[in-house]
Amino acid sequence: MAARLTRAKKKISAARIPYRVPRAAELPGRLHSVLAVIHLLFTAGHTAPSGASLVRADLADRAVHLARLLDELMPGETEIRGLLALLLVTDARRASRVDAAGRLVRLEDQDRSAWDRAALAEADALITGCLRAGPPGRYVLQAAIAALYAEPPSYAETDWPQILTLYDRLLAVWPSPVVALNRTVPLAMVADPGAALTEVEHLEQDERLSGYHYLPAIKADLLRRLGRTREAAAAYRQAAALTANEAERAYLNQQTTK
Repeated sequence: MAARLTRAKKKISAARIPYRVPRAAELPGRLHSVLAVIHLLFTAGHTAPSGASLVRADLADRAVHLARLLDELMPGETEIRGLLALLLVTDARRASRVDAAGRLVRLEDQDRSAWDRAALAEADALITGCLRAGPPGRYVLQAAIAALYAEPPSYAETDWPQILTLYDRLLAVWPSPVVALNRTVPLAMVADPGAALTEVEHLEQDERLSGYHYLPAIKADLLRRLGRTREAAAAYRQAAALTANEAERAYLNQQTTK
C-alpha cells in the first residue's frame, strides 16, 4: 500500500494535477465510495485479515472516528448515519468476541453483559432516526440487522423472521453475493438448515465468492446441524485453509474434531 501511494504521488506530481477541495455540490456523488472505504477499514479492524489477533482495534477505532467526522461534515445524510450506527452496534461486542486466551467466541456464546450499552443505545437512536427519514439504504438496513442480533437478552430470543425480512430488503437495494450468503444464516433458523444449505450450494457457483472463507464456514455449520459430520469437517478444513487470521483458523480447525 505504501508503494502504491508513493507511485500515485509521483504520478500526480509529474502530471501537475492541482489539489482542489471538492465543492459542496460534488460531495454527494463521492459519498458512496467514501462510505465503502470506511466500511472496509472497519471490517479489517473488526476481523483482521491476518495475524494472531482477531481484532485490530486501531483500525476499528479509526473507522468509527472517520464515520463521525463525515457525519459532522455532511449532517442529515442518512447513509452516513446508517454506517456510523452499523459500526457502533458491531463494535459494541468487541470485549466479548475472544476469551482470555484470545480464542474466538461465537455470537451465541458471548457474554452480553460485556457489550457496550452506550454504543448500542447511540446506534439504536441513529437507526430509528434514519428509518423515520425515508426508505432505508444499504448501510441503514445493515445497521438494523446488526441491531436485531444485539437487542435480545439472549441468542435464543433473536427475532429471526424479522432479520430474514430485512435481508430480503437489503438484497433488493444491494444484490451482493455476500449479502445472499449472510441471509442463509437466518434462513436456516426460520426454515431449516437444509433450505439454507441449498442456497449456499447455489452460491458456490458464484466466482465472486471464490476464496471467501465464510462460505465453506457457513456450509460446514449447516452440514453439522444436519448430522453430516464428515462433510462438515471437510468444509471446516477448507474454510481454515482460506483464512490467514490465526484466531479464526484455530476455531475452524477445532470444529473438525467435533
